[in-house]
Amino acid sequence: MIGISRYIVIVFSLCSTFCIGQNRTTQMDRFISKLLNQMTLEEKLGQMNLSSGSLGAVLGGGESASEAIRNGKIGATGGFSYGAVKKIQDAAQESRLKIPVLIGMDVIHGYKTIFPIPLGLSCCWDLDLIEQSAHIAATEASAAGVCWTYSPMVDISRDPRWGRVSEGSGEDPWWAAQVAKAMVRGYQGDDLTKNNTIMACVKHIALYGAGEAGRDYNTVDMSHLSMFNDYFPSYKAAFDAGAGSGMSSFNLIDGIPATGSEWMMTEVLRNRWGFKGFVVTDYTSIPEMTNHGLGDLKTVSALALNAGIDMDMQGNGFIGTLKESLVEGKITMAQIDQACRRILEAKYKLGLFDDPYRYLNPERWKNEILTKEHLDFARSIATRSMVLLKNEKNTLPLQKKGKIAVIGPFAEAKADMLGAWVLIRDTKPVSSVVEGIQQVGGENVEVVTAKGANITDDSYLKKSLNSPFAAFMGVKMEEESRTPEEMIEEALRVSADADVIVVVLGESSAMSGEASSRAEIDIPQSQRDLLKALVNTKKTIVLVLVNGRPLTLNWEAENVPSILEVWAPGTEAGNAIADVLFGDYNPSGKLTMTFPMSVGQIPLYYNHKNTGRPFNEKNKFTTQYLDIPNEPLFPFGFGLSYTTFEYGPIALNKTELKGNDKLTATVTVANTGNVLGEEVVQLYIVDPVATISRPVKELKNFKKVKLQPGEKREIVFEVTTEDLKFYNSELIYDWEPGEFEVQIGTNSRDVNRTKFSWKK
Repeated sequence: MIGISRYIVIVFSLCSTFCIGQNRTTQMDRFISKLLNQMTLEEKLGQMNLSSGSLGAVLGGGESASEAIRNGKIGATGGFSYGAVKKIQDAAQESRLKIPVLIGMDVIHGYKTIFPIPLGLSCCWDLDLIEQSAHIAATEASAAGVCWTYSPMVDISRDPRWGRVSEGSGEDPWWAAQVAKAMVRGYQGDDLTKNNTIMACVKHIALYGAGEAGRDYNTVDMSHLSMFNDYFPSYKAAFDAGAGSGMSSFNLIDGIPATGSEWMMTEVLRNRWGFKGFVVTDYTSIPEMTNHGLGDLKTVSALALNAGIDMDMQGNGFIGTLKESLVEGKITMAQIDQACRRILEAKYKLGLFDDPYRYLNPERWKNEILTKEHLDFARSIATRSMVLLKNEKNTLPLQKKGKIAVIGPFAEAKADMLGAWVLIRDTKPVSSVVEGIQQVGGENVEVVTAKGANITDDSYLKKSLNSPFAAFMGVKMEEESRTPEEMIEEALRVSADADVIVVVLGESSAMSGEASSRAEIDIPQSQRDLLKALVNTKKTIVLVLVNGRPLTLNWEAENVPSILEVWAPGTEAGNAIADVLFGDYNPSGKLTMTFPMSVGQIPLYYNHKNTGRPFNEKNKFTTQYLDIPNEPLFPFGFGLSYTTFEYGPIALNKTELKGNDKLTATVTVANTGNVLGEEVVQLYIVDPVATISRPVKELKNFKKVKLQPGEKREIVFEVTTEDLKFYNSELIYDWEPGEFEVQIGTNSRDVNRTKFSWKK
């Protein structure tokens, strides 16, 4: 009876939830239909207009943002602080219909408590932590009145020259899809009307990370097979997780800018994937279609609406031209109503019609930002995002005694520790590397420091790093009056009697992120000269890398005994770096993007297709370079620990399967070292024979396990036919019977393997 009663309660609860959801949807439809009937054409077009009015006059005239909002000409805008957002909503309540404004912001890896850049976050291989980081970001941003974030960025990229790799989750479709779902859950929670949740905006739809030559905003040209198998899964996963909005990308899709692609925005996004939310353009991407050769502003604005775009970000195309296009019959009133409805639905789901000030609570603004809990979490996730690339002769962890010289342009840096896309760059709470080593090392550690080098002495790069935009973002490079030789001499003098030298090098925040592509992705020469001088002292060297992308590190990997990749770690940077350097936390991060030996290898990624002439060192006429190996410097999934792990052979529950059978793959992993450690156990599937050429291997699962010294544990994976599916040449998503191989290991290169077969 107890079991039956419990069953009845569960069914009743599910039915109640369904009914409540249905009732709210019905109420929403009625409310918005009534509102639409009251709206003028101009007011509808106003809702479809996102204007960053805070940056100046809107619509090319003298009308202020507040005036435009009161006149119903702005449906969404940006606001960074509590006070700014309140003024915006106050103006909306003075408009004729009192429609609240949607407040959007680039909350990418934190609002004021900043976490590691997304590429770094993805290297922690902990979806619960990633989700929690998004939840904290939503909590803080919503306390300021922000209710919509232009995140997550789920673009797959296989080219580290592209600056925005810092904003994504790397090269793998399966892993990026898992991260996308976690981020959406973290932002939106289970109820968007709660005042500590914000609406996610999935970007950039689609293929933005595949720009030619790694150059931002550049052309993209690829097959539909590559789109569906490699680039689309992360977008679809984010929408399947319930993301409320999406953002169109700048690039071409089948020769048409994404913002004007009906195939992408309607056929794929809405008809194939069933997306019901609204789509906003990226910044001015409608007028930019003119540069692509698609026509004048009126023509491309109509093209965007016909494609399925709902909101124009800063382009003034919808509000400025659609009325005339409607009269000319190039668009319909039904299309305008549909776009406006989708935007109003988002506001309704956020609870803004119930209370336009729902996200404006002065107590939350005072008490829920930069809390100790948030900072502690930022420190913890930063340590887990760091990747130990090399540790010769167990150079790390350091002992908490003696003299440590902390050298380099980022030794005392704070703003650059936050990384790209931090709009509120508050450096007061940021811990530098010097401060972190002093605090964590304790009283028995003496810390000395010197800058040693400029970030760069290259005149072309310096000009970019000192641009007005860099100054606006708070990351303008400080130039030294001293010569490079004088700076290196000081570093050598300061570190002369040090027991160990921690050299903190890499990229400034302005060297990665949007519009920050690099043709050469090595450490700038000024910094490498410093490192070479320090290596020549024959002292123990630890290289700490602060950067937003994979770098080419051949010389460093050959000559420096220990390399710790910390990315841009965020607010708790210095403390987190020191935790890892001293072994208070044993690094467990694994790369989610391949580190090439040379830019000449790019694009370089682990799950490539094979060729008819795979590399064979005994045969010149196979795919290879004359001057360097094909292999990367550090492969996907790579990362060391202060302990060692040993993998046993893979045991399968069966080697011949059929239909809906399930394959169980078990491997024993042992901690063979002397300290507690965490290992990311990775499972890959190989499909060697299919109707289309398949990747040489594909990540399909992982488990992160914590093991004491000497401890062994059986790690069990379940594989189903879902893990075998792919899009075939007819874009049908299915699996094909045949022989397969399962690989389990510590990274994509170092694996154990065994075979199995699966019949329909």
